[in-house]
This record gives sequence, C-alpha cells and structure tokens, in this order.
Amino acid sequence: MSQQTKAKLILKDGSEYIGTSFGYEDSIAGEMVFNTAMTGYPESLTDPSYKGQILVSTFPLIGNYGVPGTLQEDDLFRFYESEKIQVSAFVVSDYTEEFSHWNASLSLADWMKQHKIPGIYGVDTRALTKKLREQGSMLAKIVFEGNDPEWKDPNLENLVAQVSTPEKIVYGNGKHKVLLLDCGVKNNIIRCLLKRDTTVIRVPHDYDFTNEEYDGLFISNGPGDPKQNIAAIKNLQKVFNKDIPIMGICLGTQLMALAAGADTYKLKYGHRSHNQPVVSQGTKRCFITSQNHGYAINHDTLPKEWEPLFINANDNTCEGIKHVSKPFFASQFHPEASSGPTDTEFLFDDFIEMMVKHQR
Repeated sequence: MSQQTKAKLILKDGSEYIGTSFGYEDSIAGEMVFNTAMTGYPESLTDPSYKGQILVSTFPLIGNYGVPGTLQEDDLFRFYESEKIQVSAFVVSDYTEEFSHWNASLSLADWMKQHKIPGIYGVDTRALTKKLREQGSMLAKIVFEGNDPEWKDPNLENLVAQVSTPEKIVYGNGKHKVLLLDCGVKNNIIRCLLKRDTTVIRVPHDYDFTNEEYDGLFISNGPGDPKQNIAAIKNLQKVFNKDIPIMGICLGTQLMALAAGADTYKLKYGHRSHNQPVVSQGTKRCFITSQNHGYAINHDTLPKEWEPLFINANDNTCEGIKHVSKPFFASQFHPEASSGPTDTEFLFDDFIEMMVKHQR
C-alpha cells in the first residue's frame, strides 16, 4: 500500500483537506455525504443508493476487520449489497491496514484498488461532518497531483439507469410470485423475500410491468432524484388502478408518492445511519431504523387516498406511506438493513400477508 501518497479533498465552497491515499490513486468528483454507522463499511460501500457519491465515515476507525470474501448464495453475494463498490470514493479519519476477522479475505485498501475506488485517510471527518450538517451535502472531489477533474453533480444524471439490472433475473421457486422493479436493489431485500417462500422476478427500472402476472409488486431502493424515473412513475400510476399488493423501500417509497400525485424534495444532508428513530402513525410505537436517502416525500402533498405510515422522530420527515383502502404501502427506511437493526423486518411479513389475502 502506498501510504505516503498525498491527495487533496476539495469542497465546492473552496475548503481543502490534505489526506493520505489508501485506495486506487485516481482523481474523482461527486457529491459528498456522510454516514454515522459504527460498522458495516462493506455493506455501505456496495449499496447502489450511494452511486455517484463521495462517502465520509464519521466513525474514526475503518479497515480493522478487513473485507469478506465473495461467497454467493441464491446467485447473490452473501456479504455485499451488490456485485461491486458503488461509492465514488471513501473518506475516513483513520485507516488501518492490519485487519483481523474470521471472515476477512483481504484488506479494505486492496478491495478498493480492485474496484478502482479512491480513498483517503488522515482527514478531520468531524469537521467535515459539521460542515455538511450546517451547509448541506455539497459537491466535492479528490485530487491527485496533475489531475484536477471538473465538478460533477451526480443528481443531474439518471443514476438508477446505471445501477439497475439490464435484464430479467429470476430467483427462487416459492409459491408467492413477486415482481421486483430494480432501481438499485440491495441484495438483502431479495434475501428477505426469498426466505418467505417467494419467487422473485427482478426486472429493469424502466420495465413495463403493467400487464405482467404476479402476486405482489415490489419497488426497490436506489440512488438520485426520484423525479428522473419517469417510466417507473407512469407504470405505477397504471397499476394503482388495480388491487395487487405493492410494497416500496426508500426510493421506491418516493416513486409511489410521485405516482400518487405527491411531491418530493432534497434533504439538506440526507439520512444515512443505523440509528434513525421513526414513529408508527397507527400505534405511535418508535422503531430504530437504518436509512440511506437524500430525498424525502412532502407528506402535506399526499392526496386524500394516501397517508403517512411512519414519521421521523428527529426532524418530522415522512418515513413511509400507505393507501387508505388498497394494499399499497412503503417505508423510507430499510427494514432489511444489513448491517443495521432489523426491528422492522416484519414489514416483509405484512407484504406476504397482503399477497395471501389477495390470492384468496
């Protein structure tokens, strides 16, 4: 590892930070966001919802348990959320090359080099996080000597098209047929569905699912501005006329809201952590959730047929929606969280129960 190679982290507001390289040594530009999780960097780095983003970890020690191998189960990587690293770059306070874990197969630095992802450490991530909390997510770039890239706002691109499957894929052979619209789906969502006796049919983000036969429709998480996904929104509007159960997660929630006629907006710095409290609007019970999203639903714009399902206890943002009479619901957080709390995995059971009732 080239521990002595220096690189600059430059933010759009003009501030600069000097760090030491521990990944692939190439300049990159993107949007800088922070994550407050204390563990789970293999899962976070492979989460398609981070596409185009430079990720700052607030936890100071990164790399100490290395990176797991590429074991596959059900044609999915067992320890990752997708087949590759999705972030544009990784910024940490302190990186250690000496890792120790029973399941580790290589160092984080070697893994990032394999995927050509830059990383720097020795940066004051506390100061960075305070800046992002005060000013909001901002454009940034990591610059190695002799190569200063142009600023790049990934939210102007259709990021979902970059992370969605290009073709139909079928998993499992269960009795409940679920059509999964892949907007950047995390592997553990598919695992959670498969262990509930389903056949999961994964289709591209712009796939016309309006005339397909299935017991339930699932709209996945994904990156970027939900309003970019015009085809998915139009197709959802068509199936809302039916009574087939629909469940959405993260971006899927925003797409369902837009299809219903509500509006979405960009959060100041997003929700990216394992410890976001949400309150069920029916029971007033509070759940601790894992989240990764930069956009939210303006629940004041929901039409009368829809209502909030969960509200964030920190900032009162909408964390889920449901239809008042049809079997449609969605959570802004991740009930399948890996790594992270699984307090709300019961939502998958609710989805299965809706399909069972619909089949009767």
